[in-house]
Amino acid sequence: MLQPEEIKRYSRQILLPELGLSGQQRLLNSRVLVIGAGGLGSPALLYLAAAGTGTIGIVDFDKVDLSNLQRQILYKEEDVGKSKAVRSREILRQLNRQVNVISHEQMLSSDNAMEIIGSYDVVIDGSDNLPTRYLVNDACVFSGKPLVYGAIFRFEGQVSVFNLQDEFGRRGPNYRDLFPQPPPPEMVPSCAEGGVMGVLPGIIGSMQANEAIKIIAGIGTTLSGRLMIFDSLDFTTRFLRIHPDAENPVSGNNPTLTQLIDYEEFCNPGKHTMKDQVPEISPAEVHDLLERGKPFQFIDVREPLEYQLVSIGAINLPLSSLPQQVEAIHREGLVVLHCKSGQRSFSAARMLMKEYGFANVKNMTGGLMGWKQEVDPFLPV
Repeated sequence: MLQPEEIKRYSRQILLPELGLSGQQRLLNSRVLVIGAGGLGSPALLYLAAAGTGTIGIVDFDKVDLSNLQRQILYKEEDVGKSKAVRSREILRQLNRQVNVISHEQMLSSDNAMEIIGSYDVVIDGSDNLPTRYLVNDACVFSGKPLVYGAIFRFEGQVSVFNLQDEFGRRGPNYRDLFPQPPPPEMVPSCAEGGVMGVLPGIIGSMQANEAIKIIAGIGTTLSGRLMIFDSLDFTTRFLRIHPDAENPVSGNNPTLTQLIDYEEFCNPGKHTMKDQVPEISPAEVHDLLERGKPFQFIDVREPLEYQLVSIGAINLPLSSLPQQVEAIHREGLVVLHCKSGQRSFSAARMLMKEYGFANVKNMTGGLMGWKQEVDPFLPV
C-alpha cells in the first residue's frame, strides 16, 4: 500500500491510466541493476530513482575524470577523482531518500556476474566494451533476466530489449541473435577513441530507463525483437527486426554454452598468444630512449583529430591508412607504435609483422593512458 507521501511524490505518473497505483507499486517493489555509471548510466540512474524504483544497483569500478563531465551528467567538477559507484549512490540518495541504492564498486567478471545479476529483476547495460556486453547478455540469459541494451558512438545510438519473457513464457531475442560474433576490436573504437556528442547518451540512457520502467510496470510495447537506431545528426530513427537464431550458442535449439566464459579471449581471440609474438615496450622505456636521444622511429596510429588534441612527439600514421603508408616506416632500427590504450597499436604491429614482414616493431603498452600513468600524470587523455 502506497503511503500518502509516495502518492504525492509520484502523482503525475500515477495519474497515467496505464500505470496507476498498481504500476507504481510494482516500481517500488522492483530491483534494477545498471552496469556502468557513465554516459548511459547517468540519465538512466537519475530517472529510475526519480520514478521510485525500489532498489537500484550500480556496477562501476572507475573514477570520475574531467573528460567525463561533457556527457556524464551525474557528476560535477568537484567529483573528479572520486569513485563513480560511491558518488552516484550519494547523488541518487539526495534525489530520492526512499530509494535503496547498492554500490558494486568492482569490475563485472565471469566470477561475479551471476551472483550480482541474479538478485535483480531487470538489467540495464550501460557498458562501453564488447567483452562486458557479451558477459552481461549471457549472464542475463542464464539467470532469466530481461536486459535493456544501449550503445552510443559519435552521433548514433542504439536501444533494444533482450531476453524478455512474453505471456507464453518464451524468451525474446538476445544480444547474440543480433551480433553472433564480435568484430575485430580495432573495428569498434570506444567513445574515448572515436568521440561522442555529449547529449546523445542522455537521449539513449533515458530511453533505456523508459524501457526498464515499462518492463517492470507491465505497460506498453517494449523494444523486444527490435533494434532502434537513432541518428542525432539528422534526427532520423530506424528499426531493425531481430529474430531468435536457432544456432545461438546460449539460447538456440542446442546450446553449446551453459556457463560464462573468458570474454576477453572470446572478443580478442588469440590475443594472449599473439602477445608473445608482438614485442612490447613500456612507456617508461620509451621515455628513457627519448631522454637519452636514442634513435628510433616513433609512430602514433590514432586518427588525425585525436592526434591534434594531444601528442607526445610521434609522427602520425593512422591505422586506417597504414597499408598505404608502409613505405614511410623504417625497416632498420627500432620502430615503436602507440595509440591511446595500446589496442590499435597492437593491431598495427601485428599487421606490419604478419603482412609486411617487419621484424623491428614494438607496441607501447597502455598507449597514452600508460604514458599518463608512468611518465606524465598531467597528460590530457
